[in-house]
Amino acid sequence: MAFRERRRTIPHAGARVAPDAPVLDARMERTMEQRSVDLVFFDAGGGHRAAARALQEVLTRAPYRWRVQLVNLQEVLDPLDVIRRATGVRTQDLYNKLLMHGLTLPMAPLLRMLQLVIRLRHEEQVRLLSRFWAARAPDLVVSLVPNFNRAMFQAWRQVQPLRPFVTVLTDLADYPPHFWIEQQEQHLVCGTDKAVQQALRLGHAPARVHRVSGMVLRPEFHQPMAVDRQAERQRLGLDPDRTTGLVLFGAQGSRRMVLIARQLEKCQRPVQIIFVCGRNRRLAEALRRRSLAYPSFVEAFTTRVPYYMRLSDFAIGKPGPGSISEAIALGLPVVVERNLWTMPQERYNTEWVQQNQVGLAIRTWRDVPQAVDQLLEPDRLMRFRANATSMQNRAVFEVATLLASLSSTSPPDACA
Repeated sequence: MAFRERRRTIPHAGARVAPDAPVLDARMERTMEQRSVDLVFFDAGGGHRAAARALQEVLTRAPYRWRVQLVNLQEVLDPLDVIRRATGVRTQDLYNKLLMHGLTLPMAPLLRMLQLVIRLRHEEQVRLLSRFWAARAPDLVVSLVPNFNRAMFQAWRQVQPLRPFVTVLTDLADYPPHFWIEQQEQHLVCGTDKAVQQALRLGHAPARVHRVSGMVLRPEFHQPMAVDRQAERQRLGLDPDRTTGLVLFGAQGSRRMVLIARQLEKCQRPVQIIFVCGRNRRLAEALRRRSLAYPSFVEAFTTRVPYYMRLSDFAIGKPGPGSISEAIALGLPVVVERNLWTMPQERYNTEWVQQNQVGLAIRTWRDVPQAVDQLLEPDRLMRFRANATSMQNRAVFEVATLLASLSSTSPPDACA
């Protein structure tokens, strides 16, 4: 069933919104600094917070200068967290522990169980969120989280029925049903054609489905950085001229990185590896203690991922949308894994990597030596790098321009 479309005021599906040099009309400029926006995220994995912070960085500087509040949905809904009540551990923290220990096999059934609990507590969530937003009164609410968009939309409609609700997908595609895309009159920001088609098939009006050029990344990934690769590699204790790989598994790291470290010793081509372990200190210590057959450097949690990517020639890791998109933005082909342990919402990402010829997907990390040797074949590596470089993801700026367009409309048109 298609939703009723009142009036088209912004770009529709298939049309890319304006890039990072927004052209703002006089009306938009006059009202820009008066706008406030809530960017809703949670810390289940690091991608949602990273996207929220990236948008915050853009929206708080010229020409926007908005009042931006990052809202951790876990904290707002803590009174309804049944896992926390039963175990003392928040749902997002339990999820992160599973990631850290590589326990991703049961993620599909656990997700459906979580969605059932969310549905059972729906009315309570709506009441809690509506009280939250009635007290705060932002001009715009932007969701960067899945699963809770129905509750957030209904709560926002109770408080501000004429102002827009926007969901920015931080995955390359939806994992239906009731993950990212709900059947409700809201705006959806999609970074791939597949996500656009999923939204349209659910009946969303094209005027509410906005195609941007990829995942939202920090502006730092789009800014030139002068790096002397040879000197910086040498400063880290690496060979300045050897082909360098980057292994990372998001903000929580993963014990699978130890297996990958061992397997990479079997590569036929000479390589060296930078390991970024996130908040997993035990993993970083374990890798530092290992005596590997190739040069390596181990980093724990860091905000300097773009720096390490600029020192690298390729990346290895889980098929997370953020990690893949960051690597592609800096021209790095990727090696990712797809099997029963791959989280269900990330399985399409491996197809996307192969369809766009920006990397390889393997069945098990025991195959990583052969994959790296194939990836580093000169013709293949050159082709994958060219494909990655051609993508030109500017989504963080495009989304900011879109939000400015939505917020500048008068209340009667804001949801049109």
